[in-house]
Amino acid sequence: MAQGIQFKITFLDDASEFLRTLAEAPREKIYYNIRKVACGQKDSELFKKLDGSDDIWEFRTLYNGMQYRLLAFWDEEEKLLVVATHGFVKKTWKVPSKEIARAEALRKKYYESK
Repeated sequence: MAQGIQFKITFLDDASEFLRTLAEAPREKIYYNIRKVACGQKDSELFKKLDGSDDIWEFRTLYNGMQYRLLAFWDEEEKLLVVATHGFVKKTWKVPSKEIARAEALRKKYYESK
């Protein structure tokens, strides 16, 4: 793993609420995976841009057979800040378009409130 933090992460309220609903073990694994990516580990199994999205990215965590997802975007003004918009447990291979649309709406709201 690369040394030091490469970028910082801010969680929007929806993402924080999702994480609060999880048991401690999967929540800690999600945080662990996010730290790995933030420290420079390039792994599309953990973090990748979603096809068919307007620059929405996906943090991916597999824990005990459950697929946890947090969607995110880059804060273009801060350059190094990734904002996690919300989370969900994924039941299919493809991220549902309604989840991508929700992330895009949360990104728009984020920029409007700055």
